[in-house]
Amino acid sequence: MRILVTGAAGMLGHRIVADAQARGWDAVGVDLPDGDLTDPAAAQDLVEEHAPDAVIHCAAFTDVDGAEEREATALTINADASANIAAAAAMLNARIVAVSTDYVFDGALTGRPYVESDPTGPIGAYGRTKLAGEVAIAGHNPNYAIARTAWLFGVGGKNFCDTMLKVAEGRDAVRVVTDQIGSPTWTGHLSPALLDLAALDAVGVFHTAGGGQVSWHGLTVKLYELAGVTARVDETTAAEFARPAPRPAWSVMASERDETPRLPPWEEGVAGYLNDRNGDGS
Repeated sequence: MRILVTGAAGMLGHRIVADAQARGWDAVGVDLPDGDLTDPAAAQDLVEEHAPDAVIHCAAFTDVDGAEEREATALTINADASANIAAAAAMLNARIVAVSTDYVFDGALTGRPYVESDPTGPIGAYGRTKLAGEVAIAGHNPNYAIARTAWLFGVGGKNFCDTMLKVAEGRDAVRVVTDQIGSPTWTGHLSPALLDLAALDAVGVFHTAGGGQVSWHGLTVKLYELAGVTARVDETTAAEFARPAPRPAWSVMASERDETPRLPPWEEGVAGYLNDRNGDGS
């Protein structure tokens, strides 16, 4: 199988290329120097040049706080570029698998995880632009899979786990919020799930987040425990730890679809991430 991965220099994209090649697939990764995906002609040329069976679209504007001030830019990248890539893939009868986010929900659900059929309602600019991207992709390519994930972390990119390990250096204690709950997802688990989706015939939205749920505080406690970090993890709230962009209080995700690849528990993801970070994994 031949796949094209956009955003291949990023934390997730580079992992997908490596995992696809390990499967014996013909995988090509592209990023900003290879072409401007917001230009329809450039996007079409890029896809035609590589003639993939499927495109895994990871390129995105992912600065959640920055999107509040630069929503127009985020929309151009997350929606317009996604439309261009989807349309270009459709012209070659190629499937598109696009990565989306828990931020398309408002976080007001209680008692159960979000599933694919739940109504969306983003509360911030990032979520709005990613939801617009979902709509654009579905409207430009009938052979599509939208893979919503949450709280992504892995080697080779900025993420919460990496930040918390660095913050703990030389400190006796850190403060982490307890009132935001989600499903942390390791790139080492998400990547093969996206490859599986690329090989499927099923279309639509798929929830592909790490199994289980935890707060940012609980995630930090487990991270430090497994990493041997001795810093104390104190509790705080989202209101006390104010950020420019609002975050959903509830980002727990699960799938109601039989075809969806199921990811392992988030705790296994943390262990895998630390192995990667320490050079003990692939």
